[in-house]
Amino acid sequence: MVNLTINNKKISVEEGVTILEAAKRNNILIPNLCYLEGVHKIGSCRICVVEVEGLRTLQASCMVNVREGMVVRTNTEKVKKARKLLYELMLSDHPKDCLNCERNQKCEFQQLGETLRLGEARFDGEKSKAYLDESSPSIVRDTSKCILCRRCITVCNEIQGVGVLNAQKRGFKTVIGPAAELPLNSVNCAFCGQCTVVCPVGALQEKDAIQRVWEAIYDKNKRVIVQPAPAIRAALGEEFGYEPGTLVTGKLVTALRELGFDDVFDTNFTADLTIIEEGNEFLQRVKSAVTGGDAVLPMITSCSPGWIKYVEHSFPQELDHLSSCKSPHMMLGALAKSFYANKIGIDPKDVFVVSIMPCTAKKFEISRPEMTSTGYPDVDAVLTTRELAKMIKEAGIDFSSLEDGAVDNPLGLSTGAADIFAVSGGVMEAALRTVYEVVTGRELPFAKLHVTPIVGFDQIKTAELTIDNPLEEYKFLEGVAVKVAVTSGLKGAKVLMEQIAKGESPYHFIEVMGCPGGCISGGGQPRPTNNEIRMKRLQAIYREDEGKQLRKSHDNPFITAIYAEFLEHPLGHKSHELLHTHYTKRGIFNEQVES
Repeated sequence: MVNLTINNKKISVEEGVTILEAAKRNNILIPNLCYLEGVHKIGSCRICVVEVEGLRTLQASCMVNVREGMVVRTNTEKVKKARKLLYELMLSDHPKDCLNCERNQKCEFQQLGETLRLGEARFDGEKSKAYLDESSPSIVRDTSKCILCRRCITVCNEIQGVGVLNAQKRGFKTVIGPAAELPLNSVNCAFCGQCTVVCPVGALQEKDAIQRVWEAIYDKNKRVIVQPAPAIRAALGEEFGYEPGTLVTGKLVTALRELGFDDVFDTNFTADLTIIEEGNEFLQRVKSAVTGGDAVLPMITSCSPGWIKYVEHSFPQELDHLSSCKSPHMMLGALAKSFYANKIGIDPKDVFVVSIMPCTAKKFEISRPEMTSTGYPDVDAVLTTRELAKMIKEAGIDFSSLEDGAVDNPLGLSTGAADIFAVSGGVMEAALRTVYEVVTGRELPFAKLHVTPIVGFDQIKTAELTIDNPLEEYKFLEGVAVKVAVTSGLKGAKVLMEQIAKGESPYHFIEVMGCPGGCISGGGQPRPTNNEIRMKRLQAIYREDEGKQLRKSHDNPFITAIYAEFLEHPLGHKSHELLHTHYTKRGIFNEQVES
C-alpha cells in the first residue's frame, strides 16, 4: 500500500494506482473529460490537472501514479485557473448551439462547464474544419463538435480492433475519422456504435429514425408493429432515473402502446424461433461431419449485424461458417409481413415494422437488399434504446407511473432462453438447452440451466459437453465431445477467426456478439456503459430468464403452433424463404468483391 495526502486527507491505496483513481476511491472529485475508466487514459485534455508538492508544473492526475508520502492538492487557485483556461480554449473551437444538440443536458462537455462554473467565454477565433458525415445508415459523425478526446479511437482500435477511426493531420488541423477523409460508409466500419457510447459530446451519434416512426404512426393506412429486443428491458429504465439493472418489461410494453403502435410483439419470440432453426442447422452440420460429409464446422452465430459486417470485411473467405439464420428481429419482420399480414387480411405493403434495438448496426442491417423476404423490407425502421426514451419523453408519458402491460400474440410469447440473447454466452446457452434435450431427451445438466463456463465478460469463453446415451436417431453423436466457444467484442472474434482461417479451430459451434459483454452494452444503449453497469444489466437478464415458467425455446407453444400452421418444419422451404439469408464478401472500402 502507498500512503499519501490529498487535500489534507491521509489515504492509503495500492501501488500503481493513479492520483485520479485514488481520489475517486476516497470520494474526492477531480474534474476530468477524456479519461474513461478501464478503457481510455492518455491525458490529452489536461482538465484533471492537480498540484503535487515538490513538482514545478501541474500534473495530469489520470496519468501520474501515487508515490509514498505524496502530497496532492486538487482545488488550489492555480489548478482552478488552469482548468478554466483549458476549458475556454476547447470551447472556443466548439459550436455553442447546445439547445439544438442531441446531447443537450446529457453532454459531458456541457456538464464540465457547469462544474467549473464558467462565466462568459473569453476566447473566440478561427474554427477548425467542420465536416458532417451522414453517409452511414447507422452513425452520424459531426467533426464540428469533436473535442479531440480520442476515446472513440481507443474503442475502435484497442477494444474492437477495427481501426477505422484515427487522428488525421496534426495540430489545429487534426480531425478524427477514417483515413483520407473518407466517409464511414466507404470504409470497413462495422457500425457497432461503441464510438457513440463513449463520445462525450455530439460528435458521434446514431442516425435518428424518430421522425420516420412518428410519420408511420400518424399514417392511418399503416399497421405499425413494434418489437423490443431482449436487452431493452434491462436498460431503458436508466433513461428515466432507474438504477442500472432495473427490469422495466411491463412498463416498456405499456409505453409502446401509449405511443400509438398497433401491435406490440417481442423480438424474444423469434429469438426462440432462431434457436429452433439454428439448432437444427447445427445438428445437420454435425451429422454430416460425423458421417463423412463435407459440412462446414465450426458453425458461427449470425445474430449480431456488427459482427456479420466485420467478418464480411476481414474474413470474407470464411463466410460459409456463419449460420444462415437471420437475426431474430429480421425474422419477426418477415413473419409480420407474411404470416401475420395474411392472418389479419392486410397487404404487406401496409405493414410498417419498427424494431427497438440496443444496437446501431441494426440500422445498417435493415438496409441490406437481401432482407426483403416479401418483396418489402423485413423491418422498416430501427430505434435505439436512447431514441425510444426520447420518443417517450416527447410524447409526455410519465414512464415511472405506467402500469405493467403484456405483449400481443401470436408473435409475443417467449421463454427465458430468449431473454438471455441479450448477454454474451446467452445465444449459445439457449441453443444448448434445446439441442442437448432434443438429442438426449434429458435436460441440460447444469444448475438452473446455466452453462457456467460461458457466463460473464471474459473475452473468450469455452465449454465442452460430451453426448452420452443419445436418442436412437442421434446415435451418431454417441461419445462426441461438443466443444463450443463464446466471444464478445470484435477483437475476440478476430482471435477465433484466425484459428479457423489457419484450420486450427477445435470448436464445433461459436457464438460471436459484436459488442463487449453482448447486447446489454450495445452501441444504442444508455450512457455510460461500464463494467459495473454491464454486470447489473446481465444480472437483470438472468433474473428475467429464471423468473419465467418456460425456459427452453422448444417449449414455447406459439413456436410449435407457427410451424404447424405456417412454417411446416425447421429448415423447410418456407423457413429458408423467410428466416434465412446469405452474406456478402466485402473489401476494405465496403465494396463487394468477387468470390
